[in-house]
Amino acid sequence: MQLTQASLTHHTTELSTLCQTTDHISQPLQALLERLPSRTAPPPVAEPSPAAPAVPAAALGVPVGPWVQLLHLALLDTYDGDRTSGERFLQSCLTYIHLSGDAFDSDALKIAWVLSYMKAGWASTYALHILRRSGGVGSFTDWATFEKDFQAEFFPIDPAKSATLALRNRE
Repeated sequence: MQLTQASLTHHTTELSTLCQTTDHISQPLQALLERLPSRTAPPPVAEPSPAAPAVPAAALGVPVGPWVQLLHLALLDTYDGDRTSGERFLQSCLTYIHLSGDAFDSDALKIAWVLSYMKAGWASTYALHILRRSGGVGSFTDWATFEKDFQAEFFPIDPAKSATLALRNRE
């Protein structure tokens, strides 16, 4: 009984800490979104999905005709800062941004959107640091500067060694 109570107390404390971290990240992101210039007119979307913006099939190089429906992009999973999945997370972000067309019309918006998925572990600390420093996401001169910083923080330190270790672990 004591072990269960201790475990419950530990998990409750851990959950409380995660909620506080999420609140700390959400508030600066919301403030940033409120400062961004509003778009004059959103792009037309037929029957929008609440999960993700629709992407016209023509934007993907797919033949357009009455048989072609709009595609709906899957949203990303929360990123926790694990170096083994950093490259995969960034590639997912780049794919989503590319397929979203003009929805991401500034580097600051792209960076803020990526940071919004960094809600756990070291990634949440990193995102919070960026949002709290002078200039926030605007402290990066452009997307390439952010991407380089992200790679330094979240890509494997030695990709060749990481790949070798991964192969050995499979055996």
